[in-house]
Amino acid sequence: MRQEFTLTIFSENRVGMLNQITSVFTRRHINIESLTTSESAIEGIHKYTIVIMCTKEEADLLVRQVEKRIDVLKAYSFSQDEIIYQEIALYKVPTAALFEGNEIEKLVRQYGARILEMTSEYAVIEKTGHKIETQELFDKLDPYGVTQFTRSGRVAVNKLKKEPLNNYLRKLERNGVTPDNYTTNQ
Repeated sequence: MRQEFTLTIFSENRVGMLNQITSVFTRRHINIESLTTSESAIEGIHKYTIVIMCTKEEADLLVRQVEKRIDVLKAYSFSQDEIIYQEIALYKVPTAALFEGNEIEKLVRQYGARILEMTSEYAVIEKTGHKIETQELFDKLDPYGVTQFTRSGRVAVNKLKKEPLNNYLRKLERNGVTPDNYTTNQ
C-alpha cells in the first residue's frame, strides 16, 4: 500500500551529492514531494530530509540504493507515526487588507501564526505546521489578496530515543574509522 515516507540521508557535504541522491529516485520513478537539506548536528555531515509516496518495500529499496553512493554515510526510512515534523509557510499580503477589518488578525490568532514584518505596502505572515494546516491558512487568506506564498520542505526528527546515525558512527569509531574517512571505510 502506498503511503507517505520520510527518508533521512546523511552524507559528507560534497558538490553533486544532491544530484547523486535524487538520481536514485528518478531511476525508480519515485516523485519527491518535499526535500530539505542542511547541516546536521555532526560537523561536516549534511542531512537530507526527503518525503515520498510509495510502498514500504520501495522505501526500503531506495534506502539501500542511496546508501550505495560513495559519500552517503547512512539512510533511514520512517513512516508518519515514527517522526515529528513541521513545515514553515510565509504569506505576503497587502497592508491595506489588514486595516480593512480585523479578519486577517483573527486568522493569524486562530491559526497560531505571527506577523514577521509589516511595511506600508505589505505584511509577511509566518505559520509553522503540517502541509494541510499551512494550505488551509492560505485558502483563508487568499481572498484578502495574498501576493506571495511559499512553503518550506519538511524538517523532521524521529521518535527513537537516540539518533541512529550516532550509534552507527560510534560503531565505526570502535572499528578504528575516524571522522576524516567515514565514507571511505564503510
